[in-house]
Amino acid sequence: MSKRFDYFVVFAEMRTGSNFLEANINSFPALSCLGEAFNPHFIGYPNREDCLGVSEEARNREPHVLIEAVKNAQGLAGFRFFHDHEPRVLNDILNDPLCAKIILTRNPVESYVSWKIAQETGQWKLTNVAKRKDAKAVFDAREFGAHLEALQAFQLKLMKALQTTGQTAFYVAYEDLQDVDVMNGLAAYLEQPDKLERLDRNLKRQNPEPLSKKVANFEEMEASLAKTDHFGLGRTPNFEARRGAAVPSYVACAKTPLLFLPVRSAPEDEVLPWMAALDGVNETELQSGFSQKTLRQWMRTNTGHRSFSVVRHPAPRAHRAFCERILNKGPKCYSEIRRTLRRVHKLPIPKDGPDASWSLEDHRTAFVAFLGFVKANLSDQTAVRADAAWGSQAGILQGMGNFALPDFVLREDEFEAYLPALAMQVGVAHEASLPTPQEDTPYTLAQIYDDEIEALVADAYQRDYLIFGFGSWR
Repeated sequence: MSKRFDYFVVFAEMRTGSNFLEANINSFPALSCLGEAFNPHFIGYPNREDCLGVSEEARNREPHVLIEAVKNAQGLAGFRFFHDHEPRVLNDILNDPLCAKIILTRNPVESYVSWKIAQETGQWKLTNVAKRKDAKAVFDAREFGAHLEALQAFQLKLMKALQTTGQTAFYVAYEDLQDVDVMNGLAAYLEQPDKLERLDRNLKRQNPEPLSKKVANFEEMEASLAKTDHFGLGRTPNFEARRGAAVPSYVACAKTPLLFLPVRSAPEDEVLPWMAALDGVNETELQSGFSQKTLRQWMRTNTGHRSFSVVRHPAPRAHRAFCERILNKGPKCYSEIRRTLRRVHKLPIPKDGPDASWSLEDHRTAFVAFLGFVKANLSDQTAVRADAAWGSQAGILQGMGNFALPDFVLREDEFEAYLPALAMQVGVAHEASLPTPQEDTPYTLAQIYDDEIEALVADAYQRDYLIFGFGSWR
């Protein structure tokens, strides 16, 4: 009799109980879950060099080799897969009926708080309660909104794939993980005859307290969550958002019906003071942290509203992303991606960030290497996510359009002249007064720019050059 499945995947996220689920799956003699086999920052588990004999380098070069190794493993093998794991294999996994799908979900607020606490304590697993570390999470509405949007988009992608291919998945809620009958049912779904008498107890629950005891600004969190209608919380696939618009990043004026849809690594800090000045308020009084529900409410309340975005030439935008997100180890740095680019993609940047010895030539060499990565990344040839900080502006605006297109798309080199006209659209006579744009550090693009860099940028961002009609930067 032929097997029903060749392998399995556990779709989960950080802090959803996936380590505990994996431990119990591995308690069945014929099942083996191989960790996060397609995590772009390691293979299987941190500090492992390979998975089933496939090295991290080989996986990054051709990820389907690892899929074949999993299929050919002894017994029935599988792995955990999160929304930011290797994008090149996701569609093949979803479309393969011989891959069993297990979908683990958890209340997004609980998983977010657990993630924030783990960041504070550095404790991601707990096997000895005596060594448990205590900390409280600080809820950030905008950060949580982005977290929730990512979960929604991924869960809805899974649901859509299952619907269109006629497959079913085995759903497990976080609360089900303590039920041995559910674990045995999961094994039956995978056609394993063995049954567990008891669950694996090596891993301990790290934060058993109620949310009110785990969140430092609990009342602020309650007020923020009261603005949304998403929290049926166990049924993530039913969430409304089937769009790629980064709504939590949108900013509205305090009173004037004007909405800014920022493009990452394009002008943002220059725009917000101008918006605050329209109403004579501080930047802190601008409205942000929208959910899709609250943004619709704002739109209904503000009849005659206008929205706008500002795009930047791809060369300075790529350089801003490089300096802000990768090179400099500041608050906006993507630390994990930075480590991966140094280790896997051999990006020639210093481990602890540039110091006085970092020369102009060092900077140019590293930026050229980064542009090579961006080209591969946007061509779906790397295991790292195509982040909005360096993704194509055409793609970002297209994602906005899935919710609502901006009324105006302004260009950085001319938006100061257009802002007064934009203000007049919403009944405000205001001359634009913009702060001096911040310069990239430790070196500016102008100091290293030449024909080679222009050619590399144009090669990586062909679509933006075509759609927006960009020419050479200088």
